[in-house]
Amino acid sequence: MGPRSVKVCGAIAALVSAAAAAQPGAVKPVGVPMRDLVWGKLNFLHTTDTHGWHGGHLQESQYSADWGDYVSFAEHMRARADEEGVDLLLVDTGDRVEGNGLYDASSPKGQYYYDIYKEQQIDIICTGNHELYQASTADEEHQRTVPNFKDSYIASNLDYIDPATGERIPQAQRYRKFQTKNQKLDIMAFGFLFDFTGNANNTVVQPVRQTIQEEWFQEAIREKPDVFVVIGHVGVQMQEFKDIFTAIRTQNWDTPIIFFGGHVHVRDATAYDSRSFAIASGRYFETIGWMSVDGTLEKTDSSSTFTDLSFSRRYIDNNLLGLRHHTGLDATAFPTEHGRNVTAMIAKGRAELDLDYTFGCAPQDYWMTRTPYPDDSSIYTLLEKEILPAVAAGPGREDVPRLVIMNTGAIRFDIFKGAFTRDTTYIVSPFLSVLNYVPDVPYEVANKVLAMLNSGGQIFDAAGAAELKYMAIPEQWAIRESIIYEKSTPRGSDEGRYKQKPLTGGDGDDDSNTEPVLIEGYTTRDDIGNDGDDAVHVNIDFYVVPNCIQAEVGFSGDDEEKPETVDLVFFDFIQPWVLLALRFSGAVYGKDDVKSYVDGTFTELMAGWIKENWPAKC
Repeated sequence: MGPRSVKVCGAIAALVSAAAAAQPGAVKPVGVPMRDLVWGKLNFLHTTDTHGWHGGHLQESQYSADWGDYVSFAEHMRARADEEGVDLLLVDTGDRVEGNGLYDASSPKGQYYYDIYKEQQIDIICTGNHELYQASTADEEHQRTVPNFKDSYIASNLDYIDPATGERIPQAQRYRKFQTKNQKLDIMAFGFLFDFTGNANNTVVQPVRQTIQEEWFQEAIREKPDVFVVIGHVGVQMQEFKDIFTAIRTQNWDTPIIFFGGHVHVRDATAYDSRSFAIASGRYFETIGWMSVDGTLEKTDSSSTFTDLSFSRRYIDNNLLGLRHHTGLDATAFPTEHGRNVTAMIAKGRAELDLDYTFGCAPQDYWMTRTPYPDDSSIYTLLEKEILPAVAAGPGREDVPRLVIMNTGAIRFDIFKGAFTRDTTYIVSPFLSVLNYVPDVPYEVANKVLAMLNSGGQIFDAAGAAELKYMAIPEQWAIRESIIYEKSTPRGSDEGRYKQKPLTGGDGDDDSNTEPVLIEGYTTRDDIGNDGDDAVHVNIDFYVVPNCIQAEVGFSGDDEEKPETVDLVFFDFIQPWVLLALRFSGAVYGKDDVKSYVDGTFTELMAGWIKENWPAKC
């Protein structure tokens, strides 16, 4: 088989029937046409960027299964692997925290999450950047998650600073050698983090290009396993994975190399050559990735070779109908005792955190990327026109005109019409973002900052700043024309729109005489093709948003009359870029010129605005 080829499964399966959702109040999933999984000699289930969504999506039917359901699913899939004499491994590639009330609403954070998450048996696991932003989070990751997965956790380029001794030690083992359960396949596994520089000072991330030159890595890649498995909090199109692939290939020209990535919140797959395969499995526990490797393994005392090698991938929508479909079990047989217990743990945690407490009721849906910005249905328009002007009022500075700049990446999810709960606050804005400001900036200087943040890439690069794209949403980092998205132009706009290419056809002829009614969802096109999604959907439009938006507050109604000076208010995360933009605009300000603008995190301020402005009852 060639480098772009995958096994093609049978005809689209019949619609599956309805089932109850796992968590109380979750929307029931809807039956859709399904594509089956392709099993091989070596099979994988993959999660990444779950960001605390282990209770599932209570307002989105197609992603409403919870971590307990995944535990049940994995148990059934392992049993099938054992029956057929093949192997199944579970992989997770980081960013398990920050993004949902189940993690963020407790004090300390993660009070329930750590015990819930460890109930799944994961064979290979690594760290994401969100485990490292806060020193306290990095401490918990090292002191709880690493021991919970002691034999499985790999940290090839991450160290931890012991708070008691100040000693720099590996976060976990640098690599893992092991044999699979049923076929005794020899696996050499690594676990990487991309070249992240925003980590807290109790961790050290070594650049990948340095790590792969180290003696331990060079020795490991000279061994002759049956398969190399490289997991990482790295996009599958990013240079870090390509460098690791090149290093391994230099020493093992034909050993299969399997990559599991993440970080950029998209479904994606690629092949670096005909004997390698890489997959990323989305975000927010919407997706469970599936990969299988098949072929004939010829082993001798000194070597092993896979012939007739083939790969397959699926992006599984995380709902009970789909999980039951892939196990062939009904609603009664699917949940295992272990899975039910984990579901009960989640329900208990959600109740004790009072995550269903309602601040107010959203009058409509507000989208991040399904509609263009500006638009009345854009969440960024809501922020610019209503929320930011109201909450950005510094004590004693309320009468001073101000420009308020927010990076779009500070928002991580849509607002759905209906109850805006305690859980929703963390889903929409999970970070500890606060508002800082530089007082009395000349308007002519401050007014240039937004444009620079949205388009001034080369000048920032020359100053050694982090890429401007990191201010925007992760899903947008992965835009690659002709691979994931096609570019078109909406009417009445000069801005480009990236619309996900629709899935055309299925894997075979549909036996039904009537066309099934499809619902909106992922219609992924990756480097392998457009048949990766297990559920067949109607595509969802994706509109590009700027890196930052800006609200003008306290200006006179006369468009011709602008103030001489303004307070330049901004989210603390983007402070380095803002100070550079000011310098490039003709005014030099430093860290000492920056002051705290208003007490409280933006998440708290937003919740307060909603409580005051939206109806209490839906």
